[in-house]
Amino acid sequence: MTTPDVTVVVAVYNTMPYLTECLNSLVGQSIGLDRLEVVAVDDGSTDDSGRELDRFAEKYPNTVKVIHQANSGGPAAPSNRALELATGRYVYFIGSDDYLGKEALARMVACADEHGSDVVVGKMVGTNGRYVHQALFKKSDPDVSLYDSALPFTLANTKLFRRELVEKHKLRFPEDLPVGSDQPFTLEACVRAAKISVLADYTYYYAVKRGDASNITYRANHLSRLRCTERIMHFAASLIEAGPQRDAVLKRHFTWELAKLVQDDFPALDAVTRTEICAGIAKLADEYFTDALRDAMDVKRRVRICLARRGAVEELVRAIEDEAEHGSPPLLLEDGRAFVRYRGFRDPSLGLPDRAYEVIGEAVPGRLAENTSLVAAEWDQHGDDMAVDLTVRLGLAGETGSAVVRLATKAMPKSADKPGARRLPVGHELPATVGEFTRKPTEDGEGTLLTARIPVKAKSAKLGVRVYADVAGSTYEIPVPVRGRPLPLARRWRERVPYRISANANPKGRLVITTAPLWEPSLGVGKRLRQLMSRVKRKLTR
Repeated sequence: MTTPDVTVVVAVYNTMPYLTECLNSLVGQSIGLDRLEVVAVDDGSTDDSGRELDRFAEKYPNTVKVIHQANSGGPAAPSNRALELATGRYVYFIGSDDYLGKEALARMVACADEHGSDVVVGKMVGTNGRYVHQALFKKSDPDVSLYDSALPFTLANTKLFRRELVEKHKLRFPEDLPVGSDQPFTLEACVRAAKISVLADYTYYYAVKRGDASNITYRANHLSRLRCTERIMHFAASLIEAGPQRDAVLKRHFTWELAKLVQDDFPALDAVTRTEICAGIAKLADEYFTDALRDAMDVKRRVRICLARRGAVEELVRAIEDEAEHGSPPLLLEDGRAFVRYRGFRDPSLGLPDRAYEVIGEAVPGRLAENTSLVAAEWDQHGDDMAVDLTVRLGLAGETGSAVVRLATKAMPKSADKPGARRLPVGHELPATVGEFTRKPTEDGEGTLLTARIPVKAKSAKLGVRVYADVAGSTYEIPVPVRGRPLPLARRWRERVPYRISANANPKGRLVITTAPLWEPSLGVGKRLRQLMSRVKRKLTR
């Protein structure tokens, strides 16, 4: 019997009816049954999973091998048992509730053979609301580094591994790790690999979130996840010496596993559990949270890790509750730097450095847009001259002298037309400021009230109301959301050629000023009247 190209390992426990689609996606692979081996281990299933495995083994006796065993409590033991039976040149792991694209195995094996890859990562997507980190899959790359890519954020074992590498280093799954047992295996394989390849040209893997969210990752409690993360981080540190490479890997655990322990559900935990979580994070931070790693994190997660490290449990609870209720705190601009005023900022009892609250090399478009809103809009007409008076609350305090309001004649680029603001490219030149502006702090001191009187020209135009502000060395364009504020009634101005001006919220809820002549100047009197009557008729029939 010829050696199969790839052995697919399937650890199974109570995953019907998802298991059927998983197995069909394997036996239907374009690589062909003669080049494929499936080793499925039934880990004591109590539903019909075992019978379904036997049905496939009977139907595909030369391809599907099934082992039944008593429940071990997780996927590690059945995966290890399957590895002992694997004969393929490569081994691939799939969750028994997930499925593959038809050409997945053929494409990955071809890539590994062509490039001499020890590990091949095919593009994964989530289904039914399952989250899958996508940064790694922006483009295909035959040779990626574990330390200079998004690979540390994709440490699931759902990859193609050269079995020679697995056996040479005796790579196995820790059977006493309830959550994340695939991470040590994947991490060591990537550390030992001579070459790692990423394929982003095809959807290789579909990760399914079950309707009852019974995937093991979703079931584990906070303290269990903390203990497992601690084990994984210590293991990573045993493989990689202290320095930038270790920081690059451990950044994943601080920004993902540990940060998820202090999310919106943290305040609802009992006091003892909250204290234990903060103590566990503090222990890991004391050992691994270098200044470089801290500065590489986004400010929201960084602050929460720092508060937990200080044991400031109540401050952390209030910080999470404040953000859930009121949104992201405003920014303070000072000496060319920007700080997010989360709980504990410059609190002498905590002694956290300003650096913990600083926006460092981080775009803040969502934060800026969230804290910007319309306060008032009015028309200011003097004879034939028309202007719009605007008052906008800006979520910036401190040195906001650069902030101005403009009426933008062009829509934002589609690539940037999102709920957040837009970070303008370096060297982008803005048109000259038109109008009168005043700035003053808000009564609560948490922002800036920006008032503007901007002339409006008599022409057909749709003008977006935007704020432009310099924040930490970058210029941002911030569309102004209406957020339910009353808008002035449309008004007619000018006599010889009457114009209409109106203020509306566009489909994205942003303020837009529209001007247009009531009729075209070139039209005769009769045509003007007919045009006007037509408009009146349309309004009456709406």
